[in-house]
Amino acid sequence: MKMIQGMRQGILAQSKNSFFIFVFLMSTLSAFSQTPNLLVGTYTQKGSKGIYLLSFDTATGKAIEISHTDNAINPSFITMSKDKQQVYAVNETSEGQVSAYSIADNKFTLLQQKSTKGADPCYITISPDQSTLLAANYSGGSITSYHRFADGRLSNPQQFIQHNGNSINTARQEKAHVHGTFFSPDGKYVLTPDLGMDEISIYPYQLKNGPPLQIQKATTIKSTPGAGPRHLTFSSNGKFIYIIEELTGSISVYRFTKGVASFIQTVYTHPSNFKGASGSADIHLSPDGLFLYASNRGDENNIVAFPVLANGKLEEKNIKYYSSEGKAPRNFTISQDGKWLLVANQDTDNIIAFRRNLITGILTSTGVSIKLSMPVCLLFY
Repeated sequence: MKMIQGMRQGILAQSKNSFFIFVFLMSTLSAFSQTPNLLVGTYTQKGSKGIYLLSFDTATGKAIEISHTDNAINPSFITMSKDKQQVYAVNETSEGQVSAYSIADNKFTLLQQKSTKGADPCYITISPDQSTLLAANYSGGSITSYHRFADGRLSNPQQFIQHNGNSINTARQEKAHVHGTFFSPDGKYVLTPDLGMDEISIYPYQLKNGPPLQIQKATTIKSTPGAGPRHLTFSSNGKFIYIIEELTGSISVYRFTKGVASFIQTVYTHPSNFKGASGSADIHLSPDGLFLYASNRGDENNIVAFPVLANGKLEEKNIKYYSSEGKAPRNFTISQDGKWLLVANQDTDNIIAFRRNLITGILTSTGVSIKLSMPVCLLFY
């Protein structure tokens, strides 16, 4: 009798497990099959309304506008809360502001605007714990932090850090130019590339005692003079950093351990015989971490792809170059499933959709050009 009861319990347990696995698979497939939304930050000098919400068709690469903000000024870079309830943007002007929006029923509602205390903010991010918002002021050469409340609203500026310094390119590096604020995957550090100073500051992040960025404990990564570090990305395990350097069109790779960066490699995003103007902009890893992509403006206007080796280095013998099919490709984004790469061409007012091969990393143009005035930043959700 006990044997029969045990068999019954085993069958029931197996049935429950099968049911849960079935539900999980179905929910996963459902999530992948949904038409994703795309947020676009823009410059508004030529008539853009600000932030646009598009519905992206994963079958064709086409997009349909759903809504937009009203009269936002230069919301060039954007980020979104984990719960998808709020959108935050820098207003890239000489006054410098961040704007907080709620988004419900695919409509934007402006909650508030706060000064960044620095000119031309160009980057914004939320901490992994969702409690801190950071903005990078390019012309101001500074970093501004805000506490993020449970309802998504922001405090007044909580911490302000001014960088001071320059480097050898007198036209572009005459003073500090902070170009981004990037959290390490574990949320313990914030890295801030400074194009003007040729260095990346590494600030320990904490909330328990005092300001979130611990200035006294900060360390730095020194870039090659004249390189101009702009953006960076981490490997998903947090062990490697890939830094795109705007002025030389190079990518520098570092091993990262407990807040300490060790140099590994520098590669270039253009051929050795390239003589034109560099203008590297953005950098991202594929979701599986096997390929690294970067965008170039200047005389190149392309997306460059590198295979990533197991030791974190980039494979230099198999670099691929793809025209961005427009001018001044700024930010680009890769869909969560890795099947799409979209690039924003600022000067030709278009977003180009590329299909991406999950095995080879190869990009294939769909011929689709999404028309939008001066797109700068793209965010799938």
